[in-house]
Parts: sequence; structure tokens; C-alpha cells
Amino acid sequence: MTGHAWLLLATLAAAIGVLVLLINSRLRFHPFVALMAVSIGVALVAGLSTEQIADSVEKGAGDILGNVGITLAFGAMLGRLLADSGATERIARVIVDRAGTGSLPWYMAGAAFVIGIPMFFEVGLIVLLPLIFSVARRLQADGRIKGSAHVYLAAPTIAALCTLHGMVPPHPGPLIGVQGLHADLGTTILVGLICAVPTIVVSGPLYGRWIAPRLAVHPDRELVAQFTGVAGDAEDADTSSTADGVARPGAAGAGGTGGVALGWALASVLVPVVLMLLRTVAELALAGSSPVRHVLTFTGEPVIAMFAGFLFALFALGYRSGHAPEKVRESLTGAIKSVAGILLIIAGGGAFNQVLEDTGIGKAVESAATGAHLNLLLLGWLIALVLSFSTGSATVGIVAATGILAPMAGDGGVQNSLLVVAIGAGSIGLNYVNHAGFWLVKESFGMTLGQATKSHTAIQTLVSVCGLLMALLISVLV
Repeated sequence: MTGHAWLLLATLAAAIGVLVLLINSRLRFHPFVALMAVSIGVALVAGLSTEQIADSVEKGAGDILGNVGITLAFGAMLGRLLADSGATERIARVIVDRAGTGSLPWYMAGAAFVIGIPMFFEVGLIVLLPLIFSVARRLQADGRIKGSAHVYLAAPTIAALCTLHGMVPPHPGPLIGVQGLHADLGTTILVGLICAVPTIVVSGPLYGRWIAPRLAVHPDRELVAQFTGVAGDAEDADTSSTADGVARPGAAGAGGTGGVALGWALASVLVPVVLMLLRTVAELALAGSSPVRHVLTFTGEPVIAMFAGFLFALFALGYRSGHAPEKVRESLTGAIKSVAGILLIIAGGGAFNQVLEDTGIGKAVESAATGAHLNLLLLGWLIALVLSFSTGSATVGIVAATGILAPMAGDGGVQNSLLVVAIGAGSIGLNYVNHAGFWLVKESFGMTLGQATKSHTAIQTLVSVCGLLMALLISVLV
């Protein structure tokens, strides 16, 4: 490596250090502001002209918002329609309706898996809290669970939600990776799902079964009442029991019109995913001149697919359910506001990535990694892990790792998709006190700092490691 390449690597290391400092120091810079400041600083140190810096920042931010931002906005609105219509609760309740005590964690993982496809981790957890609280209260009353019934049910929920959030499109992190690494979207979805299933099994039901007897977790009574409408140990008016003695929240409401709403809800969730998968199938199986391929390629574009899913949900779950159009519009506006901060972070990450490319820093990293013979999947996972842990933002970890490794990625194929999954898995690990999700779990379940570490942090780190191992295993097989 040349002296200039070493200078560029030193600049990158300093930039990452400054980024961490700005976000975590007393200044508490917003990640977007920190990313923009670091991007401009790196460009100046690396010798770009002022005109080049402006073009680089604008191009990077604009390109990634065009590719990811609109898709994210549609996804947020789709998730809000599902939540407001009560469809997400129906999905969860139907999945756990006939589960026995031993199989409840598996059904909770299934419920979180379905709900987690269109929803962010925090939103999905809040949606599922009423179900967790209601079922856990009954399990503890029956005395069938040693330790914490709340952890017994929360572990698979957390595992499924964070796995999908970090490793599977159309969530924003994986979409950033797909766009930045030029990976095929459908292939990434398939690979992500293949990696996700065993990851959720190990980190959720299996780990939850082991850790639950070792933790005494009791959520605040008032919070339980707020989410379930039932205070303390009072009987749940909307609960029925089955032969095995396990309560079934909302069992009485599982049929009737709820079944119809459930079908519409599942269709709304699956429309964008199926369209994106059909695009991949068409590109693999149909000739380039095929009209069917052209149609499926168009409808499988992330923006078009999410727009189609959103429009379907808008009429099926919004207007069709009798909600006033003004209320639907207000709700959708709120959904967009809730992701505004994430959109800005993504824009800042895009600017940072473009600066790394334009200054040649990405090429210097590629040269160094090649000389050190580092596995690309492991390197991407490690960079995302360190940055996510140090900045408190999984998005920062993903966008930075994607920008650093983009020059080393190939022209597409399974390996690029595996790299997206590995980077996403890295961003999940070591989720601790500087992450919003950590505090949401801790406070929702009334945990001490140690209990939250043994449950939430441990679960997400297990997800991170298992996701990497699955990606490495598939890379060897293909």
C-alpha cells in the first residue's frame, strides 16, 4: 500500500472516532448532523474541492433517499394502517389462540415474524405488548412457568422482531445495504429469511426457555393495565380458557368479521414481499424479451411494491373499515413524522458513503482488507457491530459499513446478498444503554439494568452472531 492509501485509512479511522464522539459526547449531536459534519470534514482532509464536496454530499443524500426513503415512508404508513385497524393484534391473537404452554414461545415468535415484516422493532413490540402481558398474567396465575412468564414470551418476540428489522428487506437497514452493495432485492429477501429462521429459533424460544427461570421480572401494574385494560391480577374479561388451562386472549373474537379482517391484513403484509420475490423469479426463469418479465420487474421494484402494498392496505384496512378519510390521513401523516429522523440519518449516511467513494477511501479499505486476507462477511459484520454499539444507532452502523465495503462487493449475486445480511446482523449486536430499543424493553417490562442486559442485550447479540454464522455457512455452500 502507498503512503497516500495509509493516509486515507487514517482519515477514515479518525472520522469514525469523531462520529462516535459527536454522538456520545455532551454535545449529543443528532446522528444526521454528525454524519454530515464528518462527511464534509473527510472530504476536506482528503483533498476534494469545494465544488466536488457539495456535489458529493448532494448526490449521496439524494440517491439513497430516492432508493430507500420513499420505500421506507410507504412501509411506515402500511404499518400504521395495520396497527390502527387492529389487524396486527388479530394476527397475533389468532397465531397463539390454540397454543399450549410449551408451544407458546414458538407461536409468539410466529406472531412477531408476521408482524415484523412491515414494522420497525419498537413499533412491533408495542403492538405485541398487550398480548404478552395478557398471556403472561395467565401463565403466572397457573404456576406453570418457573421464573418470569414475561421473559418466556418476550424473548421470542424480541428475537423475531430484531432479526427481521436488521436482516430482511423491506426494512430500511437491509434496503440501504441492497442499494449500496448493488445486491438483488429478491435474492436478499430469500437469503435473509433462510438466515432468519434458525437465528430466531436459537435466540428466541430456546434462549428464552433457558433464561426465563433465572429472572424475576414483574412489569408495572399500571402499565399492564394501560395495555390490557386489566389491573394487576384481575380477571381478563376478554379471555377464555381451553382444556389445557392456558388462557386464550381474545379467543372469542377470533372468528366472525375478525377473520375477514385478518385475511385482508395478511394480504396487505404479503403483497409487497410477494411482488419483490416474483421479480427475482421472473429474472431467473423468463427470457429478457418476455412481456411477463417486464411487468414483474416493474411491479417488483421496491418503491412500486411497497406502494402497491400500501394502496391495498389503504382501501382494505383504512377506508373499507369505516374510518373517516380525515382520520386516516391524520394517522398516515403521523406515521411519516415518526420516521422523519430515520430518513435524515439515511440521507446523512448516503452523503458519507458517497464521500468515501469519491475520495478513494473505499478503495484503500479494499486494498488493506485484501492484503490482510479478511473474510468480507466477517469484516462487514464487525464494522457494523462496532459502529452500532459505539454510536447507539444500527442505521449508522449499516450505512457506514455499506459505504466502506461497497468497493469490495462484486457485481451482484448471492455473495452480495449475504454481505447485506452479515452487515445487518452486525448492526443488531450489543444493543445496550445507548440504544432506544434497550430502554423500551427495560421500562416496558420493569427490568433492572442487569435483567435487561441478560435478556434484551443477550438476545440481540445472539441474533447477531447466529445471523453471521448462517451467512458464512451459506457462503460456503454456494
